[in-house]
Amino acid sequence: MVGPVVAGVLGTLVPAFGYLPALGSDSFGLNAFVLLFDWPGVTRASVLSVTTGVAATALSLLLVTLICAAWSGSRAFRIIERMLSPLLSVPHAAAAFGLAFLIAPSGWIARATSPWLTGWDRPPDLLILQDPLGLSLIAGLVVKEVPFLLLMTLAALTQIRTTQTRDTALALGYPPVTAWFKTVFPRVYAQIRLPVYAVLAFSMTVVDVSLILGPTTPSTLSVQILKWMNDPDLSLRFLGSAAAVWQLALVIGTLILWRLAEVAIARLGRLWVTSGTRGGATRSIKALSLTAAILSASAIVFGILGLLVWSFAGFWSFPDLLPGGFTTRTWMRHAMNLWPVITETLIIASVSTLIALLLTLACLEAEERHGLKPSSRALWLLYVPLIVPQIAFLTGLQTLAIFTGIDGNRTAVIAVHVIFVLPYVFLSLADPFRAWDSRYGHVARALGAGCDGVLWRVRLPMLLRPILTAAAVGFAVSIGQFLPTLLAGAGRVQTLTTEAVALASGGDRRVIAVYALSQTAAAFLPFAVAVFVPDIVWRNRRGLRHA
Repeated sequence: MVGPVVAGVLGTLVPAFGYLPALGSDSFGLNAFVLLFDWPGVTRASVLSVTTGVAATALSLLLVTLICAAWSGSRAFRIIERMLSPLLSVPHAAAAFGLAFLIAPSGWIARATSPWLTGWDRPPDLLILQDPLGLSLIAGLVVKEVPFLLLMTLAALTQIRTTQTRDTALALGYPPVTAWFKTVFPRVYAQIRLPVYAVLAFSMTVVDVSLILGPTTPSTLSVQILKWMNDPDLSLRFLGSAAAVWQLALVIGTLILWRLAEVAIARLGRLWVTSGTRGGATRSIKALSLTAAILSASAIVFGILGLLVWSFAGFWSFPDLLPGGFTTRTWMRHAMNLWPVITETLIIASVSTLIALLLTLACLEAEERHGLKPSSRALWLLYVPLIVPQIAFLTGLQTLAIFTGIDGNRTAVIAVHVIFVLPYVFLSLADPFRAWDSRYGHVARALGAGCDGVLWRVRLPMLLRPILTAAAVGFAVSIGQFLPTLLAGAGRVQTLTTEAVALASGGDRRVIAVYALSQTAAAFLPFAVAVFVPDIVWRNRRGLRHA
């Protein structure tokens, strides 16, 4: 996992300092950085990247902790858990388009309120999408990062004795929310620190969501880097590489500041814990957290519903809540172009997920056979591609791929996708694989089975649901990859994500909806398989059906 990232960063550093013989520069210098800091928008773009990333991460973490503190163990919390898979399956780009269709001046929210609240008979002249402060970008990131952080938090809660700890605090007279924050949260955060760092790095450097929801004058730094790297003027590659190095420095600096904030908050938290205060606005926090959870989920659900309506919409004037008629004309007109893109997307996602799944199973089985117990530091290896900004090392990988002649094809895209799919597959499958009851293996060996027999005939069949779920997560991650596909494919490999984002500048909502819905359906299908296939395969094995 570290090798491609290090190679990519080096491939970015070298041209950033002026050395790229292929473009006629064979000496090192700082000219690219001078040009970068002379660019009038560099300060604004840098500030936007930092503020939107920090705000989205902090809000997502706050909402997740409030939801867990207020509702953990309740019926509402179990409903939230069941909704995680559908929410996680929606790609970032599709969720961003759906949110845009909701909050735009001519979106569903404005249409729903105009007859009886605002009285608008035409879309208001308000800069809601792509606002200069990046508020819509922050909202788009939050609605997608909350389900991810909640999933990581749920996994962390299973590794610590949360019920006993909280019950002890409740017996001492602490309100439920206060008890959770004082006794459970410190240990949970230690478990989810790396996922939080990954969310922070991603939010600061995301490209596809920024193209859809982010500011444009100037854009975030990562979007500007992409423009420079794709400019026909090849000399701008030096400037793009320098900007990518600056983006990496911003992420590292922000992570350091975040870590210092953790230390400061931990000290304040210790004082709060030892003070023994038992106050807590439990009802207010419950209402606030539940409202936030409903709004976050509703933004995705109604956004996808809005995409569905727009894909079949006929004439639709403002402020009508629904179109005057429905038609399949848009789907029929784009069907011929859509199917090759769907096929390419499914091939890339299937192969990259299969490779990641095989590597994950091999690693986990090696742990079992050789008695290996990876420390928590080993997780850093998995999180390296998630924490290091994509724009910082993919531009270097693209340069190296050009030199080796393997860029611009499906194989290069699959290889790059594996770098991002593997961590998610491993994190999804590791805990169920390690938690498997080894006594089943002992029984199988007593009956004459070898290590391979135990793996293929006992362990993997019993872990069918977790394996399919991990594969579904990896498949959805691959479907949603925009920047890796664009750079590794050199713009010649078309997937649903690259096509949908490319259509964002066109403004035809019906066509955008068709591609975004197709992308969502492709990502959701494996999750449906993970739910129903085990029930069908083990229909006469009740224990395995619910494993």
